[in-house]
Amino acid sequence: MQKDEVLKIRHVLESEIKSGDISLHPTEIATYLKYLYNNDKFEFYETLKKLPEDVLGEVLLELPENIKDDAIEHLSAQKLAKAIEELDSDDAVDLVKDIEDVDEELEQEVLDNLDKEYKEEIEELSSYDEAHAGAYMQTEVFKAYEDETIKDALERLRQLKSQGELSNVHQVYVVDSDEKLKAIIPLDDLILYDFDTKLADIIKDKKYEPIAVRVDEPISDLIKKFEDYDLSVVAVVDDQGRLLGRITSDDVIDLVEDQATEQIYNLAGVEDEVEEEGDIKEVTKKRAWWLLINLGTAILASFVIGLFDETIQKYVALAVLMPIVASMGGNAGTQTLTVVVRKLALGEIDWQNAKKALFQETFISLANGLIFAVIMGAIAWIWFDDKMLGVVIALAMIINLLAAGFFGAIIPLFLKKIGQDPAVGSSVLLTTVTDVVGFFAFLGLAKLMLVH
Repeated sequence: MQKDEVLKIRHVLESEIKSGDISLHPTEIATYLKYLYNNDKFEFYETLKKLPEDVLGEVLLELPENIKDDAIEHLSAQKLAKAIEELDSDDAVDLVKDIEDVDEELEQEVLDNLDKEYKEEIEELSSYDEAHAGAYMQTEVFKAYEDETIKDALERLRQLKSQGELSNVHQVYVVDSDEKLKAIIPLDDLILYDFDTKLADIIKDKKYEPIAVRVDEPISDLIKKFEDYDLSVVAVVDDQGRLLGRITSDDVIDLVEDQATEQIYNLAGVEDEVEEEGDIKEVTKKRAWWLLINLGTAILASFVIGLFDETIQKYVALAVLMPIVASMGGNAGTQTLTVVVRKLALGEIDWQNAKKALFQETFISLANGLIFAVIMGAIAWIWFDDKMLGVVIALAMIINLLAAGFFGAIIPLFLKKIGQDPAVGSSVLLTTVTDVVGFFAFLGLAKLMLVH
């Protein structure tokens, strides 16, 4: 069955390639290639080399990282260069960076095979910091000058489209003689005017005032601007307001996904880049580092338990119940931590306006503490036929959930305040707090109220 599937996929791809007019989307081709890679690598390499350059670049960008790296190693610098020249500039930069990660010498050879002007453009775009908007822009934009008529601008657009110089054009970026961005006009608005009208007469309308980001603007601000203005594309300008390019929604979606992935990994104490590279040795080493920290915090919690060993020996029921107190605190703290970290990432809260969020999360945890104190207190009373034991665990539950809510909010806020990623290390610190406070409160109260 597996062999039949491989033959079927090979037939589909070969038919597409031979036709000279590939109708499959790059994502579909990448899906087929991924199957071949996992089941018949020889067929994968052979099919990959036959793909025409006008789709090869997009297909490579759709492949998982490990397969993409292997594919790059099996392609010539000349074929990779031709594939890159078929891509939009932002995608071309991404692929060049992928090649650099695989083999820096190959990257240089690929760049040497590019058209000189295109090479310079890619090198300039590659120079932008990945934390800034400029690293994600494409330079292929249609700009028209304010002293042009609509007719002249559209004729130029028609020529550029027919030559394959532009794609996905939905807006006209109007600039002055100094290339400063003056307005952005949707094409469906532009065609409503008399074609002999000059653009300068149209852009007086305030509804065409441009929304743009600076080339050095942080990506967090870029993402927020897309969300606030419900954009599908945004112009990129320099400090003087000169038009440099545009950033499209597909890149912003990728950025949002990357940020979300990074936060999830960081909350779990693992690094996203290391995990995605798939190097078992490196992954093991990085995870072991966080597990070592966790071991230290677990020893600290055990030390607290050790302080009350005589109490536990005299009242064995405490050993049965104390994991419940720590577990409830840990879960309540994780809820608070996740909410606060996410709000920090979205820019909804910061250190200056954190008072409301801190109060809200602490109050919610306290309210839950009271609810589950009553429930667990009653269970402990019935279970061990001891009213005071129920009171002890109820009080400990309230104290630990209150601490969980407060520290679950304050820890990420504090880390953000001192310039650290609030997702990194927060869970380890919070677990330490809930374990130590939970055990100390439960066993300490037991010593005072139960053991005579």
